[in-house]
Amino acid sequence: MVTQIPSSNQASIIYPESDGQPMADNTKQFELIVLIKKNLDLLFANDPNVFVAGDLLWYPVEGDNVTRRAPDVLVVFGRPKGDRGSYLQWREDNIPPQVVFEILSPSNTVKEMITKFKFYEHYGVEEYYLYDPEKLDLGGWLRSPEGLVEIPQMAGWISPRLGIRFELSDNDLQIYHPDGQRFLTYLELAQQKEAAQNQAEQERQRAEQAENQLEALRALLKAKGINPEEL
Repeated sequence: MVTQIPSSNQASIIYPESDGQPMADNTKQFELIVLIKKNLDLLFANDPNVFVAGDLLWYPVEGDNVTRRAPDVLVVFGRPKGDRGSYLQWREDNIPPQVVFEILSPSNTVKEMITKFKFYEHYGVEEYYLYDPEKLDLGGWLRSPEGLVEIPQMAGWISPRLGIRFELSDNDLQIYHPDGQRFLTYLELAQQKEAAQNQAEQERQRAEQAENQLEALRALLKAKGINPEEL
């Protein structure tokens, strides 16, 4: 339970919606953040009470506009979808994000990442995943009575909350939906959709061709005085 700071001026406190920091420092980091965020959107598209956001400032304590973090991706179960300028926890039934993802960039310092870890541990995150694309290093932590405890083996790990599976290939992180479908980029999804549409069109054309051939056969039989309906 997060302790709220009592103040008569709480209503007038401004909670900035930007920390002035870029979402990503490079294209690789940006693509990974978008990949995870958009695939989680797809995964929970039919559940109105799962909120997924990227680079959204999270304020856990009412009256405190200094204590905040903006995870690269966060997932909150039990809160409705919808646009938010920031995640003000006391306005969200005091439910903290249960799952957060961070993608390391060259500018991240060890001190910064330790501070983030302590924040997530203190304010109730259940699952924390940290990936370094330069070193191909994936770490994960799961909440226990003692706090966030490191997951000893991330290869093949299945998130208890999300149901997704993590794998590390020779050159990248691979994440899989519960049905086994790999997380796809927007381009891959568009290509997959186009391929499905092309296949559907080919099947329609084949069906139309078969129907035309059948009609031609019926006409030929009728020309010979044969009723095709009696065959």
